[in-house]
Amino acid sequence: MLSLRIVRRICAAIDAVAITCIAAGISKSVKKRDIANYAHSANHHPENFPTIESCRAALLKKGKIQPPNPQTNNDLGPQDNTNEPAIIRMKKERDPEKLFSLFQSNAQNRIVVENRFIFEDMVSRLAGAQRLDLIQQIFECQIGLPQGRREGFVMRIIALYGRANMPDHAVKTFQEMHLFGCKRTVKSFNATLKVLSQASRFHELCQLFNNAPQIYGIQLDEISYNTLIKVMCEMGSLDSAYRVMLEMGKSGVKPDVVTYTTLISAFYKNNLRKIGDGLWNLMRLRGCNPTLATYNVRIQYLINRHRTFEANYLVRTMHKLGIKPDEVTYNLIIKGFFIKGEVKMANNVFYSMSRRGCEPNRKIYQTMVHYLCEERDFGLAFRLCKKSMERNWYPSVDTIRKLLKGLIAVSKDINASEIMRLVVRRIPRYSSEEIMSFQEIVSRTLMRTEKGT
Repeated sequence: MLSLRIVRRICAAIDAVAITCIAAGISKSVKKRDIANYAHSANHHPENFPTIESCRAALLKKGKIQPPNPQTNNDLGPQDNTNEPAIIRMKKERDPEKLFSLFQSNAQNRIVVENRFIFEDMVSRLAGAQRLDLIQQIFECQIGLPQGRREGFVMRIIALYGRANMPDHAVKTFQEMHLFGCKRTVKSFNATLKVLSQASRFHELCQLFNNAPQIYGIQLDEISYNTLIKVMCEMGSLDSAYRVMLEMGKSGVKPDVVTYTTLISAFYKNNLRKIGDGLWNLMRLRGCNPTLATYNVRIQYLINRHRTFEANYLVRTMHKLGIKPDEVTYNLIIKGFFIKGEVKMANNVFYSMSRRGCEPNRKIYQTMVHYLCEERDFGLAFRLCKKSMERNWYPSVDTIRKLLKGLIAVSKDINASEIMRLVVRRIPRYSSEEIMSFQEIVSRTLMRTEKGT
């Protein structure tokens, strides 16, 4: 099928051929000598000389060609984007009102409605523009449509209310699910609990949890209990959190590794090691094996108590059990050795990571550069910082300042200039104030060095 542009070009060619033929036919009535006489006149034509305009006018009068339409000519006017897919138009739209109208006009477009990324992006932009009223209108309209009878879709609406910091609307949506023909289950209940937990609405969460079986007919599962236990721990009510775990067993819900890990972490953070260790042993006795997250919690506690060698031994135990340490594990161990002054051990752990199948990430490079500057090993700090920056992993501003001061203090001006070159190339860019502070450090330190010499 020919495109519109190709058709226009064919029509233009036909016009040119027709005009040439007409001009040739008319020119036969003009004598050769008359044309020769006028050939020397650049700005004058005989009265009967056929021009392109006169030929086109004659064809238009006979109806053989159509006048050009400037609205359909892509070369003469701005291109119309109404034929673009709705998703692309919504991504381009920046005005909240127009975005709202565009979404409403595609409320029953399955490509738009079923795309969760479009929903998340729209909610983020409308929430950033403080247009919570538009978010509410969109979601209330969506729930009234056929997709509002699916629990999975309603769960997405509840989660997006939480993303927009509208927990009251999330709870209301859960409470009114039966009004638009959607059955409530523990899945939508847990989604509502998660929104309240993220909003730190602990009192409302506990009230909803207590009302779940009687009012809503919800049968609680381990996710429901774990959410409540986490909230209790964040509130500092460790005894209440432990009692909730005991209640799980009475209700026929077996505590899982997430339950134990949450409680162990809370008791360790409050320096209640005996209870934390007791829960660890209880977990093992009940046939619940610790996971990577559980080991990281215990390693974190040992590092905080300056028991780094015990933490490092625990990492060896993990390898024997087939549990692969991750970046969090290694970052904790490296930090612990630096705090104890075991710089060589910290370096050994860092360089052994790749051999053990775990590549250092941004945070590990940040830890290494920071503590190497503290130990005044600016040579290694420079090499690691440069390698990190070349991957667009930049340490904190304070760490870069310490590194620049240290490099110039040990007469490594070239290395300091290299760091400055990478700093300027950072994407996203540092603020002008931060770049000026880096440049001032370099210039001031150089001036002091020159005065000293």
